[in-house]
Amino acid sequence: MAKWWAEWYESKKNDFINKYDKSIIKGLRDLQDQGAIEMMTCGATHGYFPLLGYDKSINLQVRAATNNYQKHFGRKPRGMWLPECAYRPSYEWQSMIPVAPFNQKHLRRGAEQILAENEIFYFVTDEDLLKRSAPIGRFLDNNRENFVHINSPDFKPVPWNFDKTPVNLYEVSSSEKVEYGTAVAFTRHHGIAMQVWSGSIGYPAEPDYLDFHKTNYPSRLRYWRVTDAKADMMYKTLYHPDWIWDKINLQVNHFIHQIENTSNYYKNLTGKDTTICLPFDTELFGHWWFEGPEFIRNLCKGLSHSPYVKMATAAEQLFLQKPREVVSLPEGSWGENNNHDVWSNEGNKWTWTYIYDDELRLNNILNANPVNQLNKLERRILTQALRELMLLQSSDWQFLIHTNSAKDYAEQRFSFHHSDFNKLCDLFEKYKNQDVLEIHDNNYLEATEKRNSPFQELELEWWKD
Repeated sequence: MAKWWAEWYESKKNDFINKYDKSIIKGLRDLQDQGAIEMMTCGATHGYFPLLGYDKSINLQVRAATNNYQKHFGRKPRGMWLPECAYRPSYEWQSMIPVAPFNQKHLRRGAEQILAENEIFYFVTDEDLLKRSAPIGRFLDNNRENFVHINSPDFKPVPWNFDKTPVNLYEVSSSEKVEYGTAVAFTRHHGIAMQVWSGSIGYPAEPDYLDFHKTNYPSRLRYWRVTDAKADMMYKTLYHPDWIWDKINLQVNHFIHQIENTSNYYKNLTGKDTTICLPFDTELFGHWWFEGPEFIRNLCKGLSHSPYVKMATAAEQLFLQKPREVVSLPEGSWGENNNHDVWSNEGNKWTWTYIYDDELRLNNILNANPVNQLNKLERRILTQALRELMLLQSSDWQFLIHTNSAKDYAEQRFSFHHSDFNKLCDLFEKYKNQDVLEIHDNNYLEATEKRNSPFQELELEWWKD
């Protein structure tokens, strides 16, 4: 097995150097340019949209992500993965954390409205949210020029209207006035997805697959197979790479039949075409589930031969199946209980106090100091402060604290970004209308810029409603 691992890593190294020219992004861009895949974007730092204090913060997350995407892929993204599939409609919102003014009711825009303003046409939602959606109305044609509200006397129901199935596409709107902005929701099909997601009953639990948890010391290489998902580490048996191929083929065939049967059943029942959306965290394939990439490879090959279904990018599917039905989604996520519990609970809600305080401080500074009147040094300081605020907003910190995995690291990183943000705001106030920093302050600014430097294209102008 040690020799096998050496050959495996050498193969991946050769792929990285020769096949991908030392750039994973270039490899993905090439595939997208060929039409083989479509890359979505996400919130820039995976901020948890529904709980951020300002719509400006959500717009910043979207704007920074779309501009970064364009820099790397040479085009604008069409779709966005809402971090944690977390969605909030437009309504009179107030925070549960007693930080003014956020704890006072005020109208917030729906996530789909902010996406539409940034020319994002679709996102992914969870099946539970779709099941709890409410119908608004229907477009009468594919040009989206004629909309009829569901309570209008002109509304004429058609068979299987608003059946809230995950195999349909829906336009999402928080408002009955669809001109305020809509986006299309692709719904995760929970039943089929769990065949891959579940670590206990899903495909990754196959006894002959590589066990993720048991490693050799000090190499950290893994030599054991799952054996039994509930077995103690001492009972794990040796992994045999040549045992997995039949298992992968059986699972791929089973998965394809699940997809075909689901699609055929609905089409035979309603006469309507279907869209089956199956999103997964990329880290599942190859990291948690070592054989996952081979599963994907064989799945793509198998689906290419299916007489009933075919693979398509989201943009291709939107062209083929233009949704006419408009629904309003409830607030929620794909997390535990389909709400915000994972990201705001007794163990981590303290983080939101700091996020709201920092959002408010930046907003007050920029309200008092219009961006177009800042000198070069002031802009530099506040741009780094904005970067620190975005890093502070990452939903990863609340998640890691809640799951108690790398909790200390998450709390430390969160505290560092909060501290750096406020030090930078202090620097701005200290050197307002000046052009040169004292040596120790300049050293601090340079060190912070070097330490936290994503989104080099970041602009203060993106902090806006």
